[in-house]
Amino acid sequence: MQNKKTATALKICHLYYDDGLSQNEIAKIIGISRPTVSRLLQYSHETGLVKIEIADPATDLDVLSKQLETKYNLKKVLIAYDISDNYAAINEKIGQLAAEYLDEIVQNGYSIGISWGKTINAVANNLKTSEKSNIKVVQLKGSVASSDMNNFATEILEKFGKAFQTNAINLPLPVIFDNATTKQIVLEDRFIKKIIDEGKKTNIALFTCGTVRNDALLFNLGYLNQKEITQLQKNSVGDVMSRFITKDGKIANQTINDRTVGSDLDELKNKDYSILVAGSMKKVSSIKGALAGNYANVLITDYGVAQKLLSE
Repeated sequence: MQNKKTATALKICHLYYDDGLSQNEIAKIIGISRPTVSRLLQYSHETGLVKIEIADPATDLDVLSKQLETKYNLKKVLIAYDISDNYAAINEKIGQLAAEYLDEIVQNGYSIGISWGKTINAVANNLKTSEKSNIKVVQLKGSVASSDMNNFATEILEKFGKAFQTNAINLPLPVIFDNATTKQIVLEDRFIKKIIDEGKKTNIALFTCGTVRNDALLFNLGYLNQKEITQLQKNSVGDVMSRFITKDGKIANQTINDRTVGSDLDELKNKDYSILVAGSMKKVSSIKGALAGNYANVLITDYGVAQKLLSE
């Protein structure tokens, strides 16, 4: 009797789970009542004839996060679930994660250093008004561009200032000067020195990384000529804080780096939270370079990038 019951239950399971038939359809095929079909499905679960496995992306993300934290010696990894590799969609998701994380870690009296770009703008768009007091927000790199293309620096400062109820401090310089001598003269200005020093004292650095593709924002803001861009595309995997790096995280072009205004990359290693927010497969190489240089202790990225970082 038990073997017959088991055989009927298995037949029902195949019809229900494999063929996708309804309980009513199965009842007609086998010649039993629908309630009996339901009871035999329940029996199949209780006896282990059928096992249901829930593929919960959140569980997978937790595992990936821990593995990445271990592999790259990071204090925190946050991963947004996305399989589209759509850059705009990913920016929105990791921007939201980063905004939520900031709300969690910022304490009274903290100073937050920020960069600019599309990804950081996505973070700014998702900020909520903070209840923390005496917060400083400081721009960590120059922002004035010689083209009409938007780098979002002004909007980001305004949004961060509003969220943390403070006057965000702007660094009113180009991020890359035409020559190092001019840069050094400008940095001697007492007002500029004070802003640079405020950037060095920040508890948190929030930044992204760029690519060396033709559409890279830094390549389209008027800072670099075509010869320099071509050279960087050969020797660099992207930029961190507008400083171009190799796959090992080293400075790719010292001459251009000497003309660049903003936090030195080694300063990022001394922050309580050095948060790299970057996603999409086009940024994998630059993310790897940033991690190889140990410039971040927190990574916020997407599912596809997380898998790629672990597989290589």
